[in-house]
Amino acid sequence: MAHQQSAGRAPEGGRTVLAGARVARPSGVTDDAVITVEGTRIAAVRSRGGDTGAAADAAGAPGGAAATTDLTGYLVVPGFVDLHVHGGGGGSFSSADPGECLTAIDTHRRHGTTSMAASTVTGDLDDLARQAGVLAELVQQGDLAGIHFEGPFISPHRCGAHQPGLLRDPDPADVRRLIDAARGTAVMMTLAPELPGGLASVRLLAEAGVIAAVGHTDSGYDAARQAIDAGATVATHLFNAMPPLGHRAPGPVAALLEDERVTVELINDGTHLHPAALRLAFREAGAGRVAFITDAMGAAGMSDGMYPLGPMRVEVKDGVARISEGPTAGSIAGSTLTLDRAFRRAVTIDGLTVGQAVQALSANPARLLGIDGRTGSLEAGKDADLVVLDDRYEVAGVMRQGSWLVRPPGV
Repeated sequence: MAHQQSAGRAPEGGRTVLAGARVARPSGVTDDAVITVEGTRIAAVRSRGGDTGAAADAAGAPGGAAATTDLTGYLVVPGFVDLHVHGGGGGSFSSADPGECLTAIDTHRRHGTTSMAASTVTGDLDDLARQAGVLAELVQQGDLAGIHFEGPFISPHRCGAHQPGLLRDPDPADVRRLIDAARGTAVMMTLAPELPGGLASVRLLAEAGVIAAVGHTDSGYDAARQAIDAGATVATHLFNAMPPLGHRAPGPVAALLEDERVTVELINDGTHLHPAALRLAFREAGAGRVAFITDAMGAAGMSDGMYPLGPMRVEVKDGVARISEGPTAGSIAGSTLTLDRAFRRAVTIDGLTVGQAVQALSANPARLLGIDGRTGSLEAGKDADLVVLDDRYEVAGVMRQGSWLVRPPGV
């Protein structure tokens, strides 16, 4: 895998042409395609054999000299979009350290994630507000797509890697405080709707334009249905940190899967979910309602060892992160996943098509974050965010807004 950083943008007034690759477009995979990039955006995507719609005609338009890259034998997919990520490369979004946050962002970008929402971990409200202030600056300068608050409004019975002593009921006033601290950049909040104040907080979030996500919950089927009716539209890492699906007590899993208003997050790392559970979610929800996430903590892209996760310590062994001490010791603590690995598993192990994987990794999360007008698919007019994959689905190149972050061979 190439890892050479470069500014790589087409010269002013010029174009970059990527030719010969298979390209995953909304209409399907196009063989022997041509992508034309002008500045930061895609000018055209067409078949080299002459698939020239109105969007493709711009490829031949005047615009200065074009730098052409032959990508024959490669697959090009849209840049990945991560709804739920806590860190990477040794950096954590909970640190309130801009340098650490940028390290995490850079790590995931090199693995193909060109847009991401930063996720926090349960903490004191003052600390979370301070973290939100730092993350909001990164959103405003274009490094992040928003802030996701995961906790502290979650169930003590399903807290996973969140510190039990810091959990609290979702008082709408506290929920509003965090929204305000994010200064318009909050995009999602995970909470347990069965807790006192839960449904009122879901309604508040929906009215504020912030995604209400059901997760780390001990709710039953009926309580989950009530949350959906109140405005919840996302299931935080479905199956994980919630009651299992039962034939007499179907729990939140059934409610979240069956409702067309809900998009379900899945952590496709081979640890959090059995492939059969993943396939069940796809069959029930359909490819249009699944979003792959990493739920990655600071150890993503790093070797085994000890790492912080919010106020806790996590041990990573054989790539699996677990809480190392305290009442939740041994609990899985997020993941070390990157979205290129999730894509690779999807098409080589889980039996998904390239199109289904692209929906789950790019189109659906971009829609949820409200950025699908500029990214999430390879179409004329959108940002030139794309990932070049070799015949083993390993990352060979990453372009973000027209600049190569990882250069393909020969570029």
